Amino acid sequence: MNTDEQNAGTPGTGSRSYPCQACGATVVFAPGSDAMRCPYCGHEQAVAPVSREVREHSFDELAALPVKPRSSTADGIRTYVCPGCGAHTESDDLSAHCQFCATALVAESDATERVPPEAVVPFGLDRDAARDALRTWTSSRWFAPSRLKKVSEAETFKGSYLPHWTYDAQTDSSYQGRRGDYYYVTETYTTTENGESVTKTRQVRHTRWTPVSGRVSRAFDDVLVAGTTHVDHEQLDKLTPWPLEEAKPFQAEYLAGFQTVRYDVEPEDGLVTAKERMAAVITSDCRADIGGDEQRVTALDTRYSALTFKLMLLPVWFLTYLYAGTSWQVMVNARTAEVIGERPYSKAKIAAAVVCGLALAALIVFLVMTRK
Repeated sequence: MNTDEQNAGTPGTGSRSYPCQACGATVVFAPGSDAMRCPYCGHEQAVAPVSREVREHSFDELAALPVKPRSSTADGIRTYVCPGCGAHTESDDLSAHCQFCATALVAESDATERVPPEAVVPFGLDRDAARDALRTWTSSRWFAPSRLKKVSEAETFKGSYLPHWTYDAQTDSSYQGRRGDYYYVTETYTTTENGESVTKTRQVRHTRWTPVSGRVSRAFDDVLVAGTTHVDHEQLDKLTPWPLEEAKPFQAEYLAGFQTVRYDVEPEDGLVTAKERMAAVITSDCRADIGGDEQRVTALDTRYSALTFKLMLLPVWFLTYLYAGTSWQVMVNARTAEVIGERPYSKAKIAAAVVCGLALAALIVFLVMTRK
């Protein structure tokens, strides 16, 4: 098979691979660069820049899109035909590897998705950098077993792009609520000191509540919502913030060599979550507008305009390390090196800390008693 045929992909599969211009093997994207690298001969070839820019899409545009099938098969599984060895690989991802020769395969996403990716934040950390992040993370865990800090190798390394929706909106909100202002009243009370009744005064705080109403406005930019249910959203949120300003217009070359998860959260459903996140910020704006010492927002009505969205792919390293016969999973933000995940605890260290805490408390009590 010649270079042009391999680069064009196999007819009928909607997928492609990228041949090395030096040796003919398959190149993959090299994290932290703008190039693709051959894992065999080391040859690099640049990812040709595109003239278009990342753009936001009007939500009205989404409503006009026809519902497109997610793949060429009924269960969301598409068949890749490897241009290297001719083997068939089934996957529901946008990019995958041949299960026989490990050739990096990339789907033509616009042929399989209702909404194709608009932007991608390319991998910035390679495997070695992800391994360093894991080592730093394990060595800084409190109450971790001492031997855990020697962990430097992951049992499994998988680089994946995860789909995320971003939403922009101009919001105008009217609210009703109550403003609470503190005031103090001097009260007289009687207490017993040294067996005698003593009259004293004290300042008692009260709150004066006043009905209020008003309007606040805010422009939201790139409210981020995970587009996949395959990874826990709360865990993904811990990988933030993402350097979204470093996003590039989508090019399939960035996906070569990595798994790319296809979105299964529709943009309409993602918008519901985005509005919940906007609502929390808007409520905070209302409280600031109300002022006073306490605020209560009893009614809130928000109107949205200039509502836009886009699909973005974000890079994550999924790592599994083995400790004491148990596998532990972590995720690494492949741009910022932020690490979150599971870790073992040392029962001995926790017990020692409890004993030390009790001993310190006993010492403080003893010192207080001896000073009386």
